[in-house]
Amino acid sequence: MPLTLWRDISPLGQPLRRPTNRSPHVLVVGGGVTGLISSWVLLDRGYRVTIVSSSWANDEQRLTSQIAGALWEFPPAVCGQHTDKISLAHSKHWSMTSYHIWDGIASIPALSEASGVRMMPSDFFFPEPVESDMAQVSKMTEIMASGVRGFYRGADIIDERGVDLAYGAVDAYELLAPVIDTDKAMGWLMELVESKGANLVTETIHDDLVEIEDSLLARFGADVIVNATGLQGNVLAGDESVYPIRGGLIRVINDGSDFPKVNAALTITADAARSSNEIIFLVPRNDNILLIGGITEPHEWNLDLTLDTPIIRRMRERCEKFLPGLENARLDPEYPLAQGLRPFRGQNVRVERELRRTGSRIVHSYGHGGAGWSLSFGCAQDVAMLVDEALDGIAARPMSETVFERKAAGFQRSREVCY
Repeated sequence: MPLTLWRDISPLGQPLRRPTNRSPHVLVVGGGVTGLISSWVLLDRGYRVTIVSSSWANDEQRLTSQIAGALWEFPPAVCGQHTDKISLAHSKHWSMTSYHIWDGIASIPALSEASGVRMMPSDFFFPEPVESDMAQVSKMTEIMASGVRGFYRGADIIDERGVDLAYGAVDAYELLAPVIDTDKAMGWLMELVESKGANLVTETIHDDLVEIEDSLLARFGADVIVNATGLQGNVLAGDESVYPIRGGLIRVINDGSDFPKVNAALTITADAARSSNEIIFLVPRNDNILLIGGITEPHEWNLDLTLDTPIIRRMRERCEKFLPGLENARLDPEYPLAQGLRPFRGQNVRVERELRRTGSRIVHSYGHGGAGWSLSFGCAQDVAMLVDEALDGIAARPMSETVFERKAAGFQRSREVCY
């Protein structure tokens, strides 16, 4: 049974189950979207939670979670880098759990405004009929059966959205998807977990968690550690397969004065274009900003992109050809270019107990790449179940052994932690 808004978690400022001094204490390492939403789920299950992070959401040096495009997507995502079969099988469930919770938040006007979450048409365009690519047929069929709202397929979407026919799009479908203003959402999530009782500690952890597990648990008086550190998983989880994929987004004014206001997300995914260099990613961020993307640069660690960097110039030119009128767009004067490092790993997303040390009480959740917001609540549900297992003394197992059984059991196995 999937994690459900109001039944299992509440967007209100007090935990669904109030902890006592004897309730287990979870140390969450990482203050991005994965760490905050994992903390939210744990707090509403009655755990005491401390979050440790080297930095927090701010407007000066934005976290990766703030820089993200944050358009909900059914896997594999636009960037086309999620390919591991075990990870994909999990991710499809994680994404739908997250979809329904974001949809529930967006459906309440006050919550939508406070959190920066809205439901918006999200259109996917294809350079050939969907039926010509069995992988795309399979994905579309899964989406239709998944429970998303507003699914519609038709080439008339191309003309309705003003896409240039010369660009070569011949087929399209649309669904309603959560679109998240990440600056607002991160601030809202921080306030929410603090109001539910989380203790926030600013500290950088430099060592492999398995080597300092006992001392860290003792220092914080914690019972379990959750690692939600993104790229730092290469150190904190001893995972040499972790690597960045650099991304960049141009931000332009979307008020209708320079080009027709874009009121839907418009994308051509890497798997549809059959090239990560041909992505189209146009996403209205809020009432007046449009994000123009995207790019994928694996193993690029430097954040030195500018508006004149060749790959950024090509990205903008590509999007201007796709949607006439964008060539007249004015840059956001305060924040014209967003760039960040998507945290990937060799086998894609990892939500799993520590396997290198018998009896370890470390739970990992990292490697989400560009899909952290899309997978957030689903991954947090599994994190909570793994925390339960660690406290119950159940032996850790790899993700490959749990891909089907955990989804069958879902969230029905509810541990009472307020004892």
